[in-house]
Amino acid sequence: MSRRCELTGKGPMTGNNVSHAKNRTRRRFLPNLNDVSLMSETLGRTFKLRISASALRTVDHRGGLDGFMAKAKEAELSPNALSIKKEIAKAQAAA
Repeated sequence: MSRRCELTGKGPMTGNNVSHAKNRTRRRFLPNLNDVSLMSETLGRTFKLRISASALRTVDHRGGLDGFMAKAKEAELSPNALSIKKEIAKAQAAA
């Protein structure tokens, strides 16, 4: 399982640990990932996703999973999230 957010594409970054003596050693900054179940109002079901805490706040700000997926760029979404976006768009077009 990769350490990558399924909705925003955020992944690990690299940097340095810097000691008091200014010795630098390489380190990784990992994203704050959480396993969550998000409800789609259009489809009436939940989806389990591994997303970052900042993405979870953005989902809440945009009014839920449907609102987030409407504005999400397809290049940033995982294959699983991309299929969810297409299902939601198809259901909204039919309604």
